[in-house]
Amino acid sequence: MTVWVVGSLNQDLQLEMERHPRTGETVLTADLVRRFGGKGANQAVAAARQTGAGTHAEPTRTVMVGAVGDDEAGTAYRDRLQARGVEVDAVRVVEDSPTGTAVICVDAAGDNMIMVSPGANLQLRTEDVTTALADLADGDIVLLQLEIDHDVVVETIRWAAERGARVVANLAPYADLPPEVLVLCDPVVVNEHEHAQLRRSGLDCPSLLVTLGTEGSTWGEVHVAARTVEVVDTTGAGDAFCGALAAALAQGADRQSAMEVATRAAADCVQHVGAQA
Repeated sequence: MTVWVVGSLNQDLQLEMERHPRTGETVLTADLVRRFGGKGANQAVAAARQTGAGTHAEPTRTVMVGAVGDDEAGTAYRDRLQARGVEVDAVRVVEDSPTGTAVICVDAAGDNMIMVSPGANLQLRTEDVTTALADLADGDIVLLQLEIDHDVVVETIRWAAERGARVVANLAPYADLPPEVLVLCDPVVVNEHEHAQLRRSGLDCPSLLVTLGTEGSTWGEVHVAARTVEVVDTTGAGDAFCGALAAALAQGADRQSAMEVATRAAADCVQHVGAQA
């Protein structure tokens, strides 16, 4: 089985501070730290780390489908993913856009604020995805988020579902997707804030997984408690959850088992600085 992650790759510029600034306020921070991020790549790294999470004996492949700039950050990212077991042949190098960049502010409690400049991520096209997924097999997992062009996300979900893949869609950052597309996803994954936006939109997701922070997560009738750990940095916790969940599902895990694997991955993530601990 293969986990195909269609999404973003960003260089993260992270700043640590005592508290987040209010509007119009200046605060001093620690030194600027450069790391690797982007919801797509974060989830791909998390998926590649999972082995033995389900009933299949053979390990799963993790393939990243996305775009980076023809710059130092893009080259370094492709090398990094390969070193972590993620296949990168489907990561397109774009000459006229820089690699995406996220500025992350982390306060003393480990809570974050994130601003993203998409760069090359918005150059990913539907034809890039369908070409990359030419070997998509019945039962593979296609995992998507919303830091790339939303039309590409919608068409990829339709295309993958028609070919028998299981689609997992993380609605982050939140945006409304067509209801006929959401019903093709198993599951749609949202956090508390995204869930509130989804409810306000009136959209229905037959398979909906909600992550609730310290309250754990729910998927239909299944609830898994969160793990109690010392939180250092919450950046990437949701991505670790989604990537691990997708890998577990690809390996044959049921809802309960897959959520438990994902919960462990998220708990591991928050105990370290950066989105890809």
